[in-house]
Amino acid sequence: MVVQQHRHRGGAFAVAAVVLGAVASSGCSVGGGAAADDLRGGGRVDDVRKAADVLAGAGSSKARTSMEMATGGTRVIIRGEGGYDFKRRAGELRVVLPKDPAGADEHRPITELLTPGALYMKNRGAGVPADKWVRVDTTTLEDGNLVTGGATDPLAAAELLRGARDVTYVGEEELAGTKVRHYRGTTDIAQAARVAEPHARASLAAAAKGFAKDIVPFDVYLDEQGRLRKVRHRFSFTNQGRPVAVASTTLLYDFGTPVAVRLPDQRDIYAGKIRA
Repeated sequence: MVVQQHRHRGGAFAVAAVVLGAVASSGCSVGGGAAADDLRGGGRVDDVRKAADVLAGAGSSKARTSMEMATGGTRVIIRGEGGYDFKRRAGELRVVLPKDPAGADEHRPITELLTPGALYMKNRGAGVPADKWVRVDTTTLEDGNLVTGGATDPLAAAELLRGARDVTYVGEEELAGTKVRHYRGTTDIAQAARVAEPHARASLAAAAKGFAKDIVPFDVYLDEQGRLRKVRHRFSFTNQGRPVAVASTTLLYDFGTPVAVRLPDQRDIYAGKIRA
């Protein structure tokens, strides 16, 4: 059970223990040059690029996430649910990992606290005491924590759209009883890092260096107020010469729901060795 290895106080460990054999070992970054915006079909690239700003104005919401990873004939899905305070830039998700290949082992849900530059995880397993948290500096992760934690930080998903280009308008749809405008396009991670809000720049800059490709296809759904309701990014990795596809979906709803995120005290953060 190996995903992406990173350093934590001198010890390497797999951040998200999904059963996909070294799924997220990133290849070299391939940059993409800027291109003219494609506004065919009534698409509005500005609406997509300012999704993060609109979320900050919306305050908070509940969130559901799913991350589907596939390589060869293996496919797994990691699901998360919780809430996010976009003004305070903090969220909490309960992430459920898939069973082991034999289907015998159940993984305990991992509680994740999302903040600018840091990811906190409880029930991490692999030698971490049950009452302790693991803290990860997301600016040191090769993917900027866009996929490592098994869920893309909802605000980071929106900030990534600041690099949107080649945007087309697919049409008006209904999503969970809400009218939404569906857009499709690609986003440039490096460009998004350059124009993102300060709290997101370092993590996105790390992702721009670590991903196999800078250009990420997306589908995004905005409501009549311009709020991001759903976004699906499709990331690409290479692992030992094999392509790995990762589709990360974030769904936001019940805007205005209070979200309280309490970060752990320093004494509750595990500083020992973590097994992969």
